[in-house]
Amino acid sequence: MNAVVRNAYTEGWAAIGNSLPRPKAVLCISAHWYLPGTAMTAMSAPRTIHDFGGFPRKLYQVEYPAPGSPELARRVQELLAGETGEPGIAVELDQSWGFDHGTWSVLRHVFPQADIPVVQLRIDETQPPEFHYEVGNLLRPLRDEGMLVIGSGNIIHNLHTYAWGKHEVEPFDWAVRFEKLARELLLKGDDRPLINYEFLGRDALLSAPTPDHYLPLLYVMGLRREDDRVSFPVEGFDGGSISMLAVQIG
Repeated sequence: MNAVVRNAYTEGWAAIGNSLPRPKAVLCISAHWYLPGTAMTAMSAPRTIHDFGGFPRKLYQVEYPAPGSPELARRVQELLAGETGEPGIAVELDQSWGFDHGTWSVLRHVFPQADIPVVQLRIDETQPPEFHYEVGNLLRPLRDEGMLVIGSGNIIHNLHTYAWGKHEVEPFDWAVRFEKLARELLLKGDDRPLINYEFLGRDALLSAPTPDHYLPLLYVMGLRREDDRVSFPVEGFDGGSISMLAVQIG
């Protein structure tokens, strides 16, 4: 079953997909694969994972049958290994994970035909923010090789303050302020404060009380080149404390 629920956000994701040249493959960094160690999905036919609870039954029936790409997984492993004589990042080639909802919930709108190979990169929960930004730097060659890199998370993601089961609510003041600051820094190319976001005060700590949903942004920032344009093709807040802002580089 692949019933599609449409709203302003999914329509925005679909518009992004329609505006992009067709990539050879997609590398997705999802907030929902957040464990010790860096890893890549390396199977040819990844499974669709329904890694959530308490949602409508139809969501558990969604499948995203895109192929995997062991070749891209090995290429990422090669890039992160570093130059000869330099310390690199060990990358496990995983055969058990698949596409979690951080990946398929977005890609089923961006590339609904599910005919483009996709791999996921695991976020190493033991590493500081700087590490994740540097991984993005190391992945830059993929852009010249026809690959699309997606970070699936939220600049602001606070479920403790989320308005569960309520009608549409206005976003919290702290959420609005932090998103505004993040936009300004991204447009200026001032990466350092966003890497060290934990030192940006109370608004930042409320916006990202845990790192998992924030860190995908740092990979995307690391991929940026000096002359890249930054845009925000999808905007809005959900439940008062989740930013749906999409950041597009290039």
